[in-house]
Amino acid sequence: MAASKINNLITGLYNTVFGRLPSRRIRHWITPLILGNPSKNGFIGIRTSFMSPWNIRLSDRVIINPDCHLDGRGGELLIGENVDIGPWTHIWTLQHNPNDPEHGTKGDPVEIEDHVWIASRVTILPGVTIGRGAVVACGSVVTKDVPEKAIVAGIPARQIGKRDNALSYKLNYYPRFR
Repeated sequence: MAASKINNLITGLYNTVFGRLPSRRIRHWITPLILGNPSKNGFIGIRTSFMSPWNIRLSDRVIINPDCHLDGRGGELLIGENVDIGPWTHIWTLQHNPNDPEHGTKGDPVEIEDHVWIASRVTILPGVTIGRGAVVACGSVVTKDVPEKAIVAGIPARQIGKRDNALSYKLNYYPRFR
C-alpha cells in the first residue's frame, strides 16, 4: 500500500510540476523516476502526462510531442522504436463500460509497433494494436486495430491508403533549446 502511495505521489508531482518545467534537461532527468525506462534518444514534450506510468514501456527513439496523455491504468501501453506521436494525442488503456449498470471500467492493453507516425489530436482507445509503419491522420479516433503500413483517418479511423516506404529510417529529434 505504501509503494502505491509513493508511486501516485511521484506521478502526481511529475504531471503537475516537473512535466511542466520549460527545461527539457530537467524533464529528461526526472522522467526515469516515473517511467523507469525512458526512451533512449527520444523526447518527451512539456505538459505530457502519465497515468500508471509503471505500465508504460517506451522503446528507443520515441518522440512524444507536448500536451500528450498516456494512460497505463487498464493494461500495458507498449510503444515501439522510431515512433512519432503528435501533440495533444491521448492514448487510453482504460475506459468506462457503457453496458455496466454501475458505470464500471474495463481495460485492455495498447501496442504501437515500430515506425508508426501518429499525427496531432489523435485518440487511441483501449485494446488497439497499431501495426508497424502505420500512419494515423490528425484528429482521428482509433477504435480498432490498424494494419501494417496502413494510413488511417476519421472518426472512427478507417484505412484511406497504404504507406510505400522501406521503414529503414531512425528518428533523430533534437529540440531547438536543449
